[in-house]
Amino acid sequence: MDILMPTVLIGVLSLIFGVMLAWFSQKFAVEVNPLVQKAEEVLPGANCGACGFPGCSNLAEKIVAGEAPPDACPAGGPKVWAELSALVGKEVDSHREAQKAVLLCQGAREVAGEVAVYQGLKDCKAAHLLGNSFKSCRYGCLGFGNCVRVCPFEAMIMDEEKGLPIIIEDKCTGCGKCVEECPRSIITLLPAREQVVEACVSLASPRETRQSCKKGCIKCSICVKSCPEGAITLEGGRIKIDRDKCNLCGVCIEKCPTKCLIWVGNELVLEEKELEAKVGG
Repeated sequence: MDILMPTVLIGVLSLIFGVMLAWFSQKFAVEVNPLVQKAEEVLPGANCGACGFPGCSNLAEKIVAGEAPPDACPAGGPKVWAELSALVGKEVDSHREAQKAVLLCQGAREVAGEVAVYQGLKDCKAAHLLGNSFKSCRYGCLGFGNCVRVCPFEAMIMDEEKGLPIIIEDKCTGCGKCVEECPRSIITLLPAREQVVEACVSLASPRETRQSCKKGCIKCSICVKSCPEGAITLEGGRIKIDRDKCNLCGVCIEKCPTKCLIWVGNELVLEEKELEAKVGG
């Protein structure tokens, strides 16, 4: 009897509260625009914030309300942009290309070594604040993997042996979170197609570059002179490639004495398991 009464009382109270919650949920339910629901279903659902809004749900509301364009989600790509465009009846730039993250540094440990022992927080931004780099190249990748940690699509892993991140191309959506996170601006977004890229952001003098990195740009201008299309210029200490003029002949890559010019987008993408095995994952 002592146990029965409390049990019955709890059961009755549970029933009452259940009925009340059901009534409140119906009474104060917020009606959702079906078009917003459809837009949210089209979006990737990663809630990465690359669009500038809190999440995919909020972005869906903004797109339907006309406060954001159908191609506001950089991670969506042309397919998502086209679906949202048709859904809300608004056109998007048909020439806009999907983008991928590209690493502009080849400073692996055997290429650009360390000149000091770093004992601080294993964080790229913290290490960058020191000013003087513990790496021989003061412009290159610090190798602590901030970019890997912020990637919402698991499209990056660290090659611990080389001390550089690896971008898994078939997973990268071009959301740009890694670009925002890198304190040295050695990750950029480029159109997701085959192209030639200068994998070096160093502004150091040719002499300093030769001493600090085996694959750094030494501003020799050989690529500028050898390009048959005149697509390459040297501006402000950096190589600039006009992608509208470049015909992917590869002459610049062949002539570059330090091999700081590389192909991107034409190599076979390794399976994730192969990448994990490569870095000891």
